[in-house]
Amino acid sequence: MTRPIKLLIADDHSLFRDAVRTLLKEQKRIEVCAEAGDGNELIKLAAKHNPDVIITDVQMPGMNGIEASRIIKNKYPLIRIIALTMHSDDYLIVDMLDAGASGYVIKATTTEELMNSIITVYEGGNYFCHYTSIQLTNMIARSKSQVLGGLSKANFSNNEKEIIRLICEQRASKEIANITGLAHRTVEKYRDRIMEKTGSRNMAGIVVFAIRNGIFKP
Repeated sequence: MTRPIKLLIADDHSLFRDAVRTLLKEQKRIEVCAEAGDGNELIKLAAKHNPDVIITDVQMPGMNGIEASRIIKNKYPLIRIIALTMHSDDYLIVDMLDAGASGYVIKATTTEELMNSIITVYEGGNYFCHYTSIQLTNMIARSKSQVLGGLSKANFSNNEKEIIRLICEQRASKEIANITGLAHRTVEKYRDRIMEKTGSRNMAGIVVFAIRNGIFKP
């Protein structure tokens, strides 16, 4: 039998933590191993419990979720992090993804979507709720011309620039292979090379690079 996904919840509102725990209580695939009320406590509990996935608010007293996530990802890169927050400002989304988060979900979500986000990032993917996906798309669209100019300066090949654009559209590797006519294995090699060049930990990091390299200011 597959073991449950160990989940750590971080939010400065205890009522919200209780609500999330109650929502997930009936889900056999999830086991809430600990709860934190701020970023400092989150770091300590991550070290103690070694969770598979963390869901954290972005704005918390003391150390916020962004800085806590950055520290945790540097120390424990295998832990997956999802921002679960009411804050949807462009710069917070970018900063959270830059800190190493694999997902960003607005609190006005459903139990089903929350479960999907946890399972998706646990299995190695990225998850953006519908609202966040729209914001990322708009950010990329608004900075399109600057992004292309910035990418040229970064010494990317034409294939790499095309793959970066497709990653920003949240295309999977198989889709990218179909669109570009490249072999799936070749796309994977390009993706790894792009991650190395951009210093990204995951696909979300490449999206952040594309936005920031275009001198985009939300």
